[in-house]
Amino acid sequence: MCRGRIVVVIALVLLVGSILAGCGPAKGTAELHAAQAFELNNQGRYDEAIQECGKAIDLDPNLALAYYYRGIAYAQNGQYDLAIADYSKAIKLEPNLADAYNYRAFVYNLTWQYDLAIADCTKAVKLDPNLALAYNNRAYAYGNKGQWDLCIADCSKAIKLEPNLALAYYYRACAYKLQGKKAEATADFEKLITLTDDPLLIEDAKNEIEELSK
Repeated sequence: MCRGRIVVVIALVLLVGSILAGCGPAKGTAELHAAQAFELNNQGRYDEAIQECGKAIDLDPNLALAYYYRGIAYAQNGQYDLAIADYSKAIKLEPNLADAYNYRAFVYNLTWQYDLAIADCTKAVKLDPNLALAYNNRAYAYGNKGQWDLCIADCSKAIKLEPNLALAYYYRACAYKLQGKKAEATADFEKLITLTDDPLLIEDAKNEIEELSK
């Protein structure tokens, strides 16, 4: 949004479900392979996660979480078409899986399909009104469509839900800057610097603050 930079983070989500409860799934089951894929995703071992999800799907083609976890791995590998296909399959199998809509929207944002991203985020927050990342994700799409007021509103909602969500401050700062609201933009860029350890974001925020001070 600021200077045309695209800053989208594909995050891993912890879904509290039966496969992670109690003593865990039984050996040799689809649920076990899905649980292993979840852990592999957390470790950044995406190719192995994809393989584990494939094993889970072979055993149970209707296990929505297997497609969801594989979608995460595909997205991290930059295989966006495959990620969208898997998120879509997960949604078909489990229509109330808010995170699947949200992370499909992330990929839509990455591929500049902002209207589709907005639609998915809207569905996600309808299913889970406390899903801060979905508001933040939709804000990014609104910002890229030049809808600054909607972008700011969604960033503010995301920040209310998760006060330390750094990218929400970044997107809102960009929107404020493009509206000519220098004080608000500067305050958000300054807050961003305190919340992130990403050197690129920090450098960008400092450059933006310097430019706004002129």
